Amino acid sequence: MEEKKNYQKGIIVGLTGGILGTFICAAICIMIGINLMVIQKNAQEQKETEPPTEAVTVLPEQTDADKLLNEEFRDRLDDIYGLLQENFLYDIDDDDLRDGMYMGLMAALGDPYSTYYNEEAYNSFEQSTSGKYYGIGVQVSQNMTTGIITLVKPFKGAPGYEAGILPNDILYAVNGVEVTGMDLNEVVSMIKGEKGSTVELTVVREGESDYLVFDVERREVETPTVEIEMLENQVGYMIISGFEEVTVSQFFNGIAELSSGGMKALVIDLRNNPGGRLDVVTSMLDMILPEGILVYTEDKYGNRDNEIYSNQQTILDVPLAVLVNGESASASEIFAGDVQDFGAGIIVGTQTFGKGIVQTVYPLGDNTAVKMTVSSYFTNAGRNIHGVGITPDIVVELNEELKQKREITREEDNQLQTAIEALLSGLNQ
Repeated sequence: MEEKKNYQKGIIVGLTGGILGTFICAAICIMIGINLMVIQKNAQEQKETEPPTEAVTVLPEQTDADKLLNEEFRDRLDDIYGLLQENFLYDIDDDDLRDGMYMGLMAALGDPYSTYYNEEAYNSFEQSTSGKYYGIGVQVSQNMTTGIITLVKPFKGAPGYEAGILPNDILYAVNGVEVTGMDLNEVVSMIKGEKGSTVELTVVREGESDYLVFDVERREVETPTVEIEMLENQVGYMIISGFEEVTVSQFFNGIAELSSGGMKALVIDLRNNPGGRLDVVTSMLDMILPEGILVYTEDKYGNRDNEIYSNQQTILDVPLAVLVNGESASASEIFAGDVQDFGAGIIVGTQTFGKGIVQTVYPLGDNTAVKMTVSSYFTNAGRNIHGVGITPDIVVELNEELKQKREITREEDNQLQTAIEALLSGLNQ
């Protein structure tokens, strides 16, 4: 027990030290399931002014950036940079310093979902939303309160699975760099890399007396975001691990295959699904829900916009249950919330994460971008679940002994069995 406390203490110390150290150089890196709508932002052209015709000093109108980067700020920046050049022991990379300041600017907002992407991180982000990349094939999530990153699920047959990573291993370091508290997309970027290269992962595992280190080969991975299986009594079972570009077609094909096999009821498993793209989840909901509003957003001024509707045509005509837990977030909560609001199925499991805000990524024109929270979203019934989550219709905890097993059989999965029993009970009435 004392060793376990030491690991937890080590993680907290690593987090605190990382944050303090990064803050000193104005490069705080912070943080994972909605859902990102990428909007191209055109750079504004610099206005040119005619020179004055009289010997009078004309000051340009002050911009918002001028208010931030005032003379006091510039003087302080000169002082710090001078001290660095004169006294800092190691080499200084000006590009890294600039990236750090951009990251620090976004970090100072106090919003863990708003961040700056340098070129490497932005490329990684774009790969992650496409569902194809060179990596290790492990689903990751981050606790936004502690900054701790968890390796939620190693995909079967992928490099991480083959290396021995287990569900719920805590990721402590990547290539020797402590990652607790860093932005999740930046950590993912560190894990990904050239095909055939290796990445060193240091993890903390419940019950182990020391850190575990894995050297994992990077390979091309196409994330299996949808997995299907026909269970007993013709109950279809579908696991959705994320809402990415490839997910819509996988979802449609999965339902079609299960339906052709005589499916009488369907369980959709969104446990540990951190979310993804808003357009993807609403496209999927449009396939299974009747006509009505799926989601709408409100901006900082209270303006209601981006209303997304489903039509009256659906491809699902069997009883539905949706499994969720505390790691079901963002787009997963839109999915479960709308199923609940429409009365189209039952929700089974535990309280969801509670992320009811929308981020937009604004490319800056040089292969970098900023992501920021721009609005709150609301489900069909007008619910915003940010900080609250969705309460299942049937609350049931996963048995404790199952939480870190690499594979859980369908028969021993008590949450799944509860959902199946509820569906079959309805069919037999």
